[in-house]
Amino acid sequence: MTHIPARCALLLILFMPASGALAVDTGYAGRAEVAEFVAAMVREHDFDPQQLDALFAEARRRQPILDAIARPAERTLTWAEYRRIFVQPDRIAQGLEFRDRHDETLERAAGRYGVAPEVIVAILGVETRYGRHAGRWRVLDALTTLAFDYPPRSDFFRRELEQFLLLTREENQDPLVLTGSYAGAMGYGQFIASSYRAYAVDFDGNGVRDIWTSPVDAIGSVANYFARHGWRDGEPVLRRVSAAADASLDDLTGRGLRPELDVAALRAAGVEGLDGLKGDADATLWRLDGPDGEELVAGLHNFYVITRYNHSHLYALAVHDLAVAIAAGRRGPGETAVGD
Repeated sequence: MTHIPARCALLLILFMPASGALAVDTGYAGRAEVAEFVAAMVREHDFDPQQLDALFAEARRRQPILDAIARPAERTLTWAEYRRIFVQPDRIAQGLEFRDRHDETLERAAGRYGVAPEVIVAILGVETRYGRHAGRWRVLDALTTLAFDYPPRSDFFRRELEQFLLLTREENQDPLVLTGSYAGAMGYGQFIASSYRAYAVDFDGNGVRDIWTSPVDAIGSVANYFARHGWRDGEPVLRRVSAAADASLDDLTGRGLRPELDVAALRAAGVEGLDGLKGDADATLWRLDGPDGEELVAGLHNFYVITRYNHSHLYALAVHDLAVAIAAGRRGPGETAVGD
């Protein structure tokens, strides 16, 4: 993915210092806040202002994107409903097929980065069904819409738009062609632009960090992301626990993603099922509406690392359970590389 189609030849100048081309004052290019953004890109990164105006004239406001970001699944679904989407027979079967097909690459990534193959596969499975559904929105449209028409997170998406333009310049990609999710996430692993620039790797050695069409680069990039965020090889992700009859856990559950507790505190509060874990191990506690009724889950350090990929405890649970199912499908029931 290193060429730029002929129809977008004009945008080649986007990747060069100022050249004096005429601006196109239509669409997003005519808005004051976009003009401020363009001025910052020129000042800080030496982009050409006329060519950025031409690019933003091509960007389109997409109302379905604004609708989608207002109701993400992590905020509207119970754990039982969320799990039913991501941990079901078809996705497990496709994960086993992907695991077998890319066995050598996954084992190489595990050796280099210390991340179990099943965890890498589960991330790709939850994100895009192993590359089958990587998103249909133009990334330029998604990021521009959210940067300038979604006030709750406009600062974040303006930073991502900046990162996206830098990415396309650095990687010789066409900013009008790349597609992704409604939030501008791209490729097999749904990297946002800043994550691509920081963590994507050329794992197949062809000189290109291609997360869009190369499962090899996608595998290496996900593994690198987890390693850089502190994944601890061989440690469990969570424990499904129970509580003593006299336990009072209301002040301990759902306190946030960042671990503010440790295993010793949970034991002292009456949480049972933490055998074998060190008392000073980081922990969170979640009470959930699960498929078989209420669940009590203790999230550990690696659980928190998964939430660095997507800031949702339901997401981390789904990744873990899918990884366990894929591991069990290969090794037999009861055997897993990721623990429980």
